[in-house]
Amino acid sequence: MKDISKDQIVVIPEGVTVKVNARQITVTGPRGTLTKNLRHLAVEITPLSKTKLSVRVWHGKRKHIACIRTVASHIENLITGVTKGFLYKMRFVYAHFPINVNVVEGNVVEIRNFLGEKVIRRVPMLDGVSIVHSTAQKDEIILSGNDVENVSQSAANIQQSTRVRNKDIRKFLDGIYVSEKTNIVVEE
Repeated sequence: MKDISKDQIVVIPEGVTVKVNARQITVTGPRGTLTKNLRHLAVEITPLSKTKLSVRVWHGKRKHIACIRTVASHIENLITGVTKGFLYKMRFVYAHFPINVNVVEGNVVEIRNFLGEKVIRRVPMLDGVSIVHSTAQKDEIILSGNDVENVSQSAANIQQSTRVRNKDIRKFLDGIYVSEKTNIVVEE
């Protein structure tokens, strides 16, 4: 059954500006600016005031109405990115051969000695993602950035590059896995 109109309100915090131009959303905050193109979705995004934004669907069925929550979550992720940022911690897991990870210039991760293999795996980081070795924890790298999609996709690319193939994955648990997802700026 079609609903005439469904909407959801997104609250914009102080110090953040959101501009909407034909479903092209630009969010500016203390950590920078992020842009998201949502022109492929048939939703109406209108600013109600400086602190509120409305996401609305007219005459939508069930799947079309589900887009409202998706768009609102994307906007909230953009707001979180420009205010707090995103930080992913990844740990190296190995049974026998220690995994060797180096960060080379150009934001490329080099993974060596995975399962004793001689091949060097190179994983480039996406735009806006910085990567460093953890000083507090051995065998850990930290990925950080403002765009949650780029940070999480970079972490997924690293994890997928160390997938075990042609062996029993119940026995060979080696790899690089995400151990913690948090924000760069932690609230008190």
